Amino acid sequence: MEYLHTMLRIKNLDESLDFYCNKLGLIETSRYESEAGRFTLIFLADPINAENAKNSKSPLIELTYNWPNDQGEVEDYTSGRNFGHLAFRVDDIYKTCQDLVEKGIVINRPPRDGHMAFIKSPDGVSIELLQKGDKLEPTEPWASRQNEGSW
Repeated sequence: MEYLHTMLRIKNLDESLDFYCNKLGLIETSRYESEAGRFTLIFLADPINAENAKNSKSPLIELTYNWPNDQGEVEDYTSGRNFGHLAFRVDDIYKTCQDLVEKGIVINRPPRDGHMAFIKSPDGVSIELLQKGDKLEPTEPWASRQNEGSW
């Protein structure tokens, strides 16, 4: 068995691409639009594995955008919390979180322990950020920062 991708349904294509690509730094590797099915599939990979992903050799995130119905309505999906979460390894948990804060992203569970943090996508999907290698020493302002919202 080979892990291929995780599919996430999204409500707003532009907002989601801004979040996943411009803020998290993922790279779009391919896109498929189905006029008959009225949907768009966008496959994303992390920068380290983007080239391999184009050859189906790395796991991907599949964003599924179902087009609005004839009345212009987009389906309202329930919270991504019941899905669980996505997880990404980062080189420096503190720098990553600070960069995300500067881009307007709320850190729902700060990296108080120098190892783990959580954020959410525009569609409410929980995303875990994990420190690569050993935990970093707890440091301010993260060590005393409280949780914000759910994660």
